[in-house]
Amino acid sequence: MSRTAAILLAAGSGKRMNDTVTDKVLAPLAHKPVFSYSAAAFVASGVADLYVIVYRDQKQMRDLMALAPTPAQFVLGGSERQYSVAHALDALPADVSHVFIHDCARPLIRSEHLVGLLKIVRKESAVALAHRVTDTIKQHRGEGRLKTLERNALWAMETPQVFDRDLIVKAYNRAANRGAKLTDDASAVELLRHPVALLENPEPNPKLTTPTDFAWCEFLLSAQISET
Repeated sequence: MSRTAAILLAAGSGKRMNDTVTDKVLAPLAHKPVFSYSAAAFVASGVADLYVIVYRDQKQMRDLMALAPTPAQFVLGGSERQYSVAHALDALPADVSHVFIHDCARPLIRSEHLVGLLKIVRKESAVALAHRVTDTIKQHRGEGRLKTLERNALWAMETPQVFDRDLIVKAYNRAANRGAKLTDDASAVELLRHPVALLENPEPNPKLTTPTDFAWCEFLLSAQISET
């Protein structure tokens, strides 16, 4: 019987936090560690049979062990996000057929979106949570020359992104062989010219990147609470 795994990435350095927090995935957000929101959403959804927690150092791993869903295994991250994902993929048991990959610096994921992603990946092999771009985006072409991009075709990628296990392993191997720099996991699949489905997220799902993002996420969390 095949299983579904969730790779929860927690090894990021948080350089753009400017030393305001020592570890953004363990920092308090509305009185709970940031990591705990992602863990709770996955547990509530029931989509994962096991978890691979990617950590930065031994101290962080000990703290994460108290928050991690079960069953979980811990994998040391790499110097870049794509190396952390590669380490986690290498650690997957042989019976895993589908893989969620999620940045735990995105604490506002919802369990219903996780369920929707799993349904899609079983048909499409690759799917990412994303939202439509609403700003006008221009490409700077040098010497003051700009090109306006077609907004209707632009999507901002989020996580989780979910894949057939064999597909994402092959994609990451291709990226490694080419020395490609990946900004997300779908970028690896693009190297194989394999289509990636999108699940539109109508809800905010920001990534904690700078200190001001904490206040924004706390506001959004309070709005979620008031809905229930």
